[in-house]
Parts: sequence; C-alpha cells; structure tokens
Amino acid sequence: MKKMFATLLTLLLTAAPVFAQVDEHAKAKKGAIIGGLAGAIAGAVIGNNKGHHSTKRGATAGVLAGTAAGAIVGAMMDRQERELRQINGVDVTRTSPDELKVTVRNEVLFDVNSSSLRSASRASLRDMADVFDKYPNTTIVVGGHTDSTGSAAYNQRLSERRASSVANYLEDLGVRSSRIDAEGYGESQPRSSNNTASGRQSNRRVEIHIRANA
Repeated sequence: MKKMFATLLTLLLTAAPVFAQVDEHAKAKKGAIIGGLAGAIAGAVIGNNKGHHSTKRGATAGVLAGTAAGAIVGAMMDRQERELRQINGVDVTRTSPDELKVTVRNEVLFDVNSSSLRSASRASLRDMADVFDKYPNTTIVVGGHTDSTGSAAYNQRLSERRASSVANYLEDLGVRSSRIDAEGYGESQPRSSNNTASGRQSNRRVEIHIRANA
C-alpha cells in the first residue's frame, strides 16, 4: 500500500514539469492525465478506508473519474482560450491546464491617473463578458497593476480602483458578482524594469485570471 501511494505521488509531482514541454494542442490531454493521477490517489485513499481489498478498485475508479474530469476541464479552457484570443487589445496566456491569464494594458482601458473606463475599452470588455457567460464554471480574478511613478500608497489605491472598475463593469454586463474578485497590487508586481518608458508602460496593466472551478 505504501509503495502504491509513493508511486502515485511521484507521478503526480513529476507530471507538471514534463507536461510543460508539451505543445499547446495537448492541453486537454495534460488535464486528463493530471486529473487521472489525482483521481487515482483519491480513489486509493477511499478504498483504503473501506479495507485493503478495496484499494485497487478505488484507485481504478479514481483514475477513470479524474481522467474524465481533467479532459472536460482542459477542453473547456481550450475553447475559452481560443475565443478570448479573438478580442482586440488583449494578450492571453495559458498559465496551467485549468487557468488563463488575460492581460490588458492600462492605456487601453483608462486615461492617465484615471480609474474611469474609456468608452473605446468597453467594447473589448463586452466581448470578454460574452465569453465568460458561455463558461459559467469558472472564477475570475481582476488584478490592477501600476508602474512605480508616484508614491506606493497612491499606486496601490489607483490599482484597486482600476480593478474594481473592470470588475464592476463585467458585473453590469451580466457576469455574476459571485464569480468575480478584484485585487489591487499597486507597483508590487512589475514584469519589466521601471527604469525605462517601455518598461513602465508594460507594468501598467490589468490582468484577468480565469480559473476552472474544482
């Protein structure tokens, strides 16, 4: 029994770095395999609780259930990723089999030092809301980010207001408020150097993380 758990855990822990080398078209398969491994562990635990002879049956059932669930989640996120990539002004990154990151530059959404959405940006957010409505089994975290110009306290407040503006507009468009969280990170998570104009521009952004529900 201990040997079985050790093998399953080793497979699960080593799966992620190996899968990271697989090409984008195999994301649904990655989700299925990861789900199968997790299901095997869960099934084995349940089987073990019921008795030694149920362990293998529980692990097998867990593999089947986990593989099916992982494949469904992977396929759902694949479709959502393709649709979001069609929206102008956004960059979409697949951060894991069950998560997407949509990045929008602040100058697309807001005027300088403002948290009021520009009228031109509303079309992109409407397109996003249409996609989100098609896939209700996800949660959405809107994160606001700034460069380091100005005080840290001011940048924190500005990032919070901007994240809230985007979240509130998505809610106005019909996306359920229970699915959305808004977070402001100020200047604390730069992705480029703040020593250049292009770096500061890159750091001024809103990131929307879409995660499949468990």
